[in-house]
Amino acid sequence: MIEARHLRVLRAVAATGSFSAAARELGCTQPAVSQQMKALEQSTGTPLLIRTGREMRLTQAGDALVRHAAGILAGLTAAEEEVAAIAGLRAGRVRLASFPSGSSTLVPTALAEMRKDYPGTRVSLVEAEPPRSVELLRAGDVEIAVAFRYPEVEPAVPDAEELIAPVEGPWGKDDLVVRPLLSDRLVGVVPDGHRLAGAGAVGIGELAEEPWIAGCPRCRRHLVDVCEAAGFTPRIDFATDDYPAVIGLVAAGLGVAVLPELALESVRAKGAAMVAVEPAVRREVVALTLPDLARVPAVAAMLERLESAARGEPRP
Repeated sequence: MIEARHLRVLRAVAATGSFSAAARELGCTQPAVSQQMKALEQSTGTPLLIRTGREMRLTQAGDALVRHAAGILAGLTAAEEEVAAIAGLRAGRVRLASFPSGSSTLVPTALAEMRKDYPGTRVSLVEAEPPRSVELLRAGDVEIAVAFRYPEVEPAVPDAEELIAPVEGPWGKDDLVVRPLLSDRLVGVVPDGHRLAGAGAVGIGELAEEPWIAGCPRCRRHLVDVCEAAGFTPRIDFATDDYPAVIGLVAAGLGVAVLPELALESVRAKGAAMVAVEPAVRREVVALTLPDLARVPAVAAMLERLESAARGEPRP
């Protein structure tokens, strides 16, 4: 019989490449990892790992088991959480992955409301940009991924009236459900002394000859797409995932940028001026989960609080 604890150990060995590294990640001893892998191989009746030097490599059977393990463990997690929730959310957990500007704006309010309403439910947060956050969700490492997409460039996500209805969209396989949170407008950022610093709104084409500072890889790709649609290719001199660094580079007169309004809420924009960009460019911020997890009351409650935070309304 294949046990869930053995699958978790196998996934850790596959991810880290060795028994000792897997033991450190799982918080146990190397002999315990080795013993559980032997038990799993006895259960399956075939070798799952091959030692190559200091590292472990999966056999074909081991690779197949790891691929199926994510779905098995996600389903088991959903079952455990739903059973705990029957007792009135006095136990259980909700793990979130969120991109940085969401982590500093939407998520803290939602987490605080969740902890206040259900103090027995453990809530936690890791930062990850999409598509990494979606990978964590599918792997069973989180229950909710707060993510974003650019609808001008990527396929549209249908409105989700029913949380548990699967959504076909831009997140890979059509196995996720979506809770729309907000539409986040992108804002132009120029140095204080820039010729357009006092403008109420500027066409993005007016910045065609400027050097640019770009953000995360998806944001850079989107910037190029939007600029090319306006008839020019931006000259990107600097790229950084750190929003305060973007503001600092702009304030130093090294270029211009466009940043989401969410990012600007938590950044001190000293030395830089904000201007509206026309035509308006927005990204859609959503919360993603799996159909099985969407039925877990703790996950549903967390999604509700994310929606309330996005509206700027505390839950009654």
